[in-house]
Amino acid sequence: MPRAKRGFKARRRRNRILKAASGFRGKRSSCHAVANEAVQHAWMHMYRSRKQRKRDFRSLWIVRINAAARRLGHSYSKLIGSLGKAGVELNRKMLAELAISDPVAFEKIAAAAK
Repeated sequence: MPRAKRGFKARRRRNRILKAASGFRGKRSSCHAVANEAVQHAWMHMYRSRKQRKRDFRSLWIVRINAAARRLGHSYSKLIGSLGKAGVELNRKMLAELAISDPVAFEKIAAAAK
């Protein structure tokens, strides 16, 4: 009697991993055992980086707002604090966008915060 080789389900599972590893270099894209480890690591990095991306963008927006605020003689922290007290509900993404694309509007918002 021939041995059981798990058949269709196992092949489908292996092929799913190999498809995820397409584009990797060397055995990492063709050998299931090696590709499986590479794919697991890749997924781990992807999961972490989705969280990291949000932190990176927020810090970028803060740097941009700070640079624009200092041109007007404010500091970032004072500007954000006074915006909150003035009831201006613009988030950092929008403030950074205004600081780059429309400095005049940013200046008016900063003046409204005083």
